[in-house]
Amino acid sequence: MISSQEAEAKILQLVSALDREIDVETVDLTAAPGRILATDVTSSLDFPHWDNSAMDGYAVRYADVQSCPVTLDIIEEIPAGVQPQKRVEMAQAARIFTGAILPEGADTIVMQEQTRREENRVTILQAPQCQEFVRHRASFYQAGETLLEAGIAIAAPEIAVLAAAQCTQLTVYRRPRVAILSTGDELVSPEKTLQPGQIVDSNQYALAAFVAQNGGIPLQLGIVRDRPDELKDAIANAIASADFVLSTGGVSVGDYDYIDRILQELGGAIHIQSVAIKPGKPLTVATFARKDKSCLYFGIPGNPVSALVTAWRFVLPALKKLSGLATNWSPELIKVRTQFELKGAMQRETYLWGKVQLIDGYYRFVVAGGSHSSSNLINLAQTNALAIVPLGVKQIAAGTEIWAMRV
Repeated sequence: MISSQEAEAKILQLVSALDREIDVETVDLTAAPGRILATDVTSSLDFPHWDNSAMDGYAVRYADVQSCPVTLDIIEEIPAGVQPQKRVEMAQAARIFTGAILPEGADTIVMQEQTRREENRVTILQAPQCQEFVRHRASFYQAGETLLEAGIAIAAPEIAVLAAAQCTQLTVYRRPRVAILSTGDELVSPEKTLQPGQIVDSNQYALAAFVAQNGGIPLQLGIVRDRPDELKDAIANAIASADFVLSTGGVSVGDYDYIDRILQELGGAIHIQSVAIKPGKPLTVATFARKDKSCLYFGIPGNPVSALVTAWRFVLPALKKLSGLATNWSPELIKVRTQFELKGAMQRETYLWGKVQLIDGYYRFVVAGGSHSSSNLINLAQTNALAIVPLGVKQIAAGTEIWAMRV
């Protein structure tokens, strides 16, 4: 067995990001949320587009208002979106509103709360700072510079920036294709009537949701019986059609666990076979060379909690790197205080599922109630974090500060 850190590092070394020349597509701005930018974005616009007012007030010459009070003539009114028509000269001011273009001659804004108006004249009651409340052209961004860098995920803030910059067509990485298959004679799909000894294949659906939520395209290949020939055909088809393959079951040491042998028969190079974690110890990671791009294979335990823990811990970092994300591939770890006593497995790093909540300024972890068996997926619902009990630790007392992994 190798440690989780060794396994993650090895997996990330095996992953090559999608090619920014080949593995890209163009999407409309409305279809961009959740996608990864494949090229740097620039704009032909300055931000702000012109010198403008950050306040409702009066545009003035600073030279006229250094000694106050002083009364100025109002020469025009400038709402937002209207081009000024006059130049502000000595002893003059223009009524101006937030966002409106600064008129020629003016260099400072006096907020209206520091003025008193009488018909077409305004008295400035308090001297402003030079250039106060003026937003200068290109002070936020200069046209032609990099606006957004390749390798970032597009979310609501980026959409706002892109819309303002009039970037309506974007080059993004294609979504990674992830084939998912479940192995086992005991498995049936959810719509079937259960017979004695049968189990509903929840892994197929959980992993498909996991892939879709993290930007991939799940290719659900269904259930494959524990027959070496059928498994070999199914795995060969999966390898040929996907960037990653996730198979559940068949990677332990039972009489019907054929996966590792079949991977080798198909020409796969096996890099990992077990990791010192609980749940999720049996983990096979293999690579397959192809003409276009290599395929990474994850043989994941069949127990449903083990399957998801393994996906969160090891598949997600690989999927992030593959997708074109430039940084932050590793799981997000946060410091929390456990509200309950936690028990570890000593020889394996232990992950206990539950909820993290921010209470009184502290992140607190509440372990899910009931059995923490890798086959008990019922108390997995609403999980948002995994508490980590390190190797060699048997017990952690309630109230102790620990690391937890967000999921």
